[in-house]
Amino acid sequence: MSTDTDPAGGRGGAFRTKTVEQSIRDTEEPEHALKKSLSALDLTVFGVGVIIGTGIFVLTGKVAKETAGPATALAFVVAGVVCALAALCYAEFASTVPVAGSAYTFSYASLGELPAWIIGWDLVLEFALGTAVVAVGWSGYVRSLLDNAGWHLPAALEGPDVAGGTFDLLAFLLILVLTAILVLGMKLSARITAVVVAIKVTVVMIVIIAGLFFIKADNYKPFVPEAQGQTSGSGWDAPLVQLMFGYEPTNFGVMGIFTAASIVFFAFIGFDVVATAAEETKLPQRDMPRGILGSLLICTVLYVAVSLVVTGMQHYSELSVTAPLADAFKAVGHPFYAGVISFGAAVGLTTVCMILLLGQTRVFFAMSRDGLLPRFFSKTHPRFRTPYRPTILLGVVIAIVAGFTSINELAALVNIGTLFAFVVVALGVIILRRTRPDLHRAFRTPWVPFLPIVSIAASVWLMLNLPSETWFRFAVWMVIGCIVYALYGRKHSRLGKAGQDARY
Repeated sequence: MSTDTDPAGGRGGAFRTKTVEQSIRDTEEPEHALKKSLSALDLTVFGVGVIIGTGIFVLTGKVAKETAGPATALAFVVAGVVCALAALCYAEFASTVPVAGSAYTFSYASLGELPAWIIGWDLVLEFALGTAVVAVGWSGYVRSLLDNAGWHLPAALEGPDVAGGTFDLLAFLLILVLTAILVLGMKLSARITAVVVAIKVTVVMIVIIAGLFFIKADNYKPFVPEAQGQTSGSGWDAPLVQLMFGYEPTNFGVMGIFTAASIVFFAFIGFDVVATAAEETKLPQRDMPRGILGSLLICTVLYVAVSLVVTGMQHYSELSVTAPLADAFKAVGHPFYAGVISFGAAVGLTTVCMILLLGQTRVFFAMSRDGLLPRFFSKTHPRFRTPYRPTILLGVVIAIVAGFTSINELAALVNIGTLFAFVVVALGVIILRRTRPDLHRAFRTPWVPFLPIVSIAASVWLMLNLPSETWFRFAVWMVIGCIVYALYGRKHSRLGKAGQDARY
């Protein structure tokens, strides 16, 4: 394929870019158009709905006990800052290019088709695994509530994480129900999300306010426990930064805060999903930055407050790893609050699943509309104006994956996929500022290129702290993606065809 400039979108070949104007024109095709129904409040609710989930209900205790102690609050701040840097870049792109697809669409406009395909392929993996992980976590909370009520599922249907289990029926059914809701429309999804988020935030506030009365100052001593070397792992288990530079991450101590940040980062995954709804937002230029930055700020404050409360209620060395918030209240003699927390977690995780599934279907839809995946999947429902075909396909596939898969090995892959997207978006902001300075930007990332470069460096540092095995699995997925692009996407790209026969 020629590398000359083509009339469809700038550079030719695998690095041809799709102009912002072309991306917006594609959203106006009747059969491939999504319904605009979301407001800034809807976007903020979506963001809070997906961010507050497994991280705040589970990771808080695990990280405090094993990695950072009371300084877990600082780890949440570090992870929040990394996300905030990326969020500023996302806000500029989402308001400038209000098209479904998030980082995929942004990359197509700045870096070119092959990088866009790679990031789209990455996002498909990230959102799919994220949805499956959270669905399995939700299933665990619901089984706990059912057990308390005296109802028990057959062991074989409790999932592979349970002894004797083979299929997680609850996780499977949850994703199928959420798939049906997403097919019926975004506004319905937004209303359901608003109700569930209200319940979830109420539970979090109960934890914070009630927990304040049980804080003991001695539990904060030492706030930053003395550093301990991590048990040396094999080549697969060791963080990549250790293999590359000999640096050995520590538990506890000042550097333990950064190790913890690479773990609790999972708790922030989701704010970037807000960007995938840009095309379905009534006033994206104004409301996308508000939704992205607002939801991230709210969740960071809540995370820090909860981690301070739970480590103040119970010494970090005694915290539960599986259900730290609920067990902390049991430890101070208030099991009622433990039941409320378990209920809030079970209810709250439903929105996390739904919004991650929403994000994945929008990326898949955008790639299909560009011809990089079969165009069959880019037709919207004639009545609901939703991408029902990829929603149904992906919903069924993820439901099966959640039914048969253990969650322990999947979470790290979600982290590396998200951080990779952050790097690409920040790089895209720098490039598009140089190549298209004429574009109207309703929101401008401050201090370009300095801030995006800092965002890239922070994201890469967290990626380097992930295990080498995670990097290997990620690399394998990327290689598979490049093969699919070479065999299908490159040949069927609408932008490529436009460069050949001037039809687009």
